[in-house]
Amino acid sequence: MRDAYHEELDSIGDSLVEMARLVGSAVGRATTAMLDADLKLAESVIAADEKVDDIQRDLETRAIQLLARQQPVATDLRIVVTSLRMSADLERSGDLAQHVAKVARLRFPESAVPQDLQATLLEMGQLAQRLMAKAAEVIVTKDVDLAMQLEQDDDAMDLLHRTLFQHLMDDRWKHGIETAVDVTLLGRYYERFADHAVSVARRVVYLVTGDYADEIDPAAAAAGAADAATGGTPGSTGTPGGTGTPGSTGSTGSGDDAGEGTAAGESR
Repeated sequence: MRDAYHEELDSIGDSLVEMARLVGSAVGRATTAMLDADLKLAESVIAADEKVDDIQRDLETRAIQLLARQQPVATDLRIVVTSLRMSADLERSGDLAQHVAKVARLRFPESAVPQDLQATLLEMGQLAQRLMAKAAEVIVTKDVDLAMQLEQDDDAMDLLHRTLFQHLMDDRWKHGIETAVDVTLLGRYYERFADHAVSVARRVVYLVTGDYADEIDPAAAAAGAADAATGGTPGSTGTPGGTGTPGSTGSTGSGDDAGEGTAAGESR
């Protein structure tokens, strides 16, 4: 019975990895669709988001059943609860990739992005995809050092986001209000996507070390990671997780994206 229980815990972790890989692929394909005005690709990204939603719903069902049947405590309880929160981050990331694809669909057959900003948006899309790939690796390996790197990588996304606004505020902007709205929203989608990837990594850091990422001493983080590899930490079951309490420092969820909109005329 306990073997089946821990297999179920591990399967929840596998679902998180699958979600991370799906949304990482989605944001890359949505970026291509947006820049190339590829309607068929945009439609495929929009439709594929349903699979991410299905995985999250299934994960939630299994997690709730585990809570009800097994009444986990201590480490196992933290794994289940934080896995639920990580799935919310990943599901929201999928929505953001879908929003990018919807902008591409709305502006077809034209590209939504002016030529002089395409390089910046391409870099943001590629960075978003790399961040999510790292987040997936962190879930699998519980590598604290790699998780902490995501915080630094996210600084690059913030810089690119500011670069977009500098273009928008420039007196020489000549692309009109509609394009300005599109670019503003696209920048927001990529910036929030990156934030969710960082949030996933921060939850894994907490699971491995017992500390929030912004409170961690690098030496202690390395020691915690070494313990995890030998089965001596809260993550010893082999299942990833993150912060164990709702509302904890550094967490993000769908509520943090409440200010996001969609391009004019496009429904979510």
